[in-house]
Amino acid sequence: MKILVLNCGSSSIKYKLFEMESKKVMAQGGVEKIGLPDSFLQVKLPNGEKVIIEKSMPEHTIGIQLILDTLVDAKLGCIKDLKEINAVGHRVVHGGEKFNKSVLITLEVKAEIVQCAELAPLHNPANLKGIEAIEKSLPNVPQVAVFDTAFHQTMPDYAYMYALPYEMYEKYAIRRYGFHGTSHRYVSARVCEYLGIKAEGKKIITAHIGNGGSCTAVMDGKSVDTSMGLTPIEGLMMGTRVGDLDLGAATYIMDKEHLTTAEFNNLVNKKSGLSGVSGVSSDMRDVTAACKAGNQRAILARQMFIYRVRKYIGAYAAAMNGVDIIVFTGGIGENDATIRSEIAQGLTYLGAELDEQTNSRIHGEESVISTKNSKVTLCVIPTDEELMIASDTQALI
Repeated sequence: MKILVLNCGSSSIKYKLFEMESKKVMAQGGVEKIGLPDSFLQVKLPNGEKVIIEKSMPEHTIGIQLILDTLVDAKLGCIKDLKEINAVGHRVVHGGEKFNKSVLITLEVKAEIVQCAELAPLHNPANLKGIEAIEKSLPNVPQVAVFDTAFHQTMPDYAYMYALPYEMYEKYAIRRYGFHGTSHRYVSARVCEYLGIKAEGKKIITAHIGNGGSCTAVMDGKSVDTSMGLTPIEGLMMGTRVGDLDLGAATYIMDKEHLTTAEFNNLVNKKSGLSGVSGVSSDMRDVTAACKAGNQRAILARQMFIYRVRKYIGAYAAAMNGVDIIVFTGGIGENDATIRSEIAQGLTYLGAELDEQTNSRIHGEESVISTKNSKVTLCVIPTDEELMIASDTQALI
């Protein structure tokens, strides 16, 4: 069985084609800069080589058609006919309260995705464009929606509710939804497989830290709390997102700077975080390089980033009355040994003890990075959201 996985962003499309019997990635790549004159498709070949195809792509349908054409291309492709694709799985960011698991896409499901678009205006419309593009290009192929929010639907009401007047929830469904759910679900399950244990009875904290970031408390394999909220802005400090912010500060800034809601949304989504504090970059690698050069704002931004991850881990250890396993994942969590080390230095009160030598060697591979005497198992588990989406798709069809 061959399953194509699509992750459509507002101006990008990432894809992977899986052979499900072996879980082998047959093809992968991504379209960038949709709607801009310099849009392109990058194809990653099996030997690691990257091929760039420049093409004007004013909207998603053209980008997806280019991906499909490339899959059957004589030189760059890996299949002879698009009929070899048995199903398509889509990442859909927001499923609201309607979806607590992945579903086959129907007219009713599409309508619900539209309803949730107000809560994820940058993502859900793009996700829907991907679904409709496949309907046109591969009309007989079943499609599955895998929601970022679904894993977190097991949170208890006292964890997901905000202390607003209750009618705000009744009228507008304002509550904590959480995101990165497919990643948190994958790594929390995979770490148990890797350690040879059952999820039942285990208290796990997953730290997905990259350009976007969130922490999740997982008990018995289920999400019980997570750091992102109604939108992906809340929680950890991120590459360009502000994370936790006093609402009084929000209204104060809007008054002083005479900002519209759209302008303020742009400020906290795209101009804050590591980028806003450091003034250097939204990329931790660039910020770290600036720290080494003595840039004080970069040093501050890095310290803030590490502090907030530690704080959420501590909060979730308290929420679960303990923690057995802490998992690092995401671009920074998987690859930045120094960041992992600095986070772990603030977790010794939990009995967590990092094996510095092992930790320093680990870059993007599964590993236990705590010592044998550590009371908490510290692990690195690379996330694989695309495989999770493909697996859900296979199960549903």
